[in-house]
Amino acid sequence: MGSFGGYRSMWIVLMFDLPVKTKPQRKAYADFRKGLKEDGFMQMQYSVYARHCASEDNAHMHINRAKVDIPDKGEVRIMLMTDKQYERMLVFYGNFRKKAEKAASQLEFF
Repeated sequence: MGSFGGYRSMWIVLMFDLPVKTKPQRKAYADFRKGLKEDGFMQMQYSVYARHCASEDNAHMHINRAKVDIPDKGEVRIMLMTDKQYERMLVFYGNFRKKAEKAASQLEFF
């Protein structure tokens, strides 16, 4: 991936720990996850989602969309990283190392 027209592609990694003790909390949790998926985030782990973005401006647009849906209770952390930083992530399944997911090869327009 890399730069496109002077813009560096980025990854958003979003992690959350939301309460699910009551029915309204479970609904807020489900709605938050659904919004992430509808906005193109992929599930990396149970409450860790990631999304590739064509530029830092595009990443901030998706971060702002996610921020609108953050439930009143719980904790959400959002990290922004370059393709190089993301590719340096160490991923293991048991004792076996696996490469980090690659960015999608298609561009988004909107």
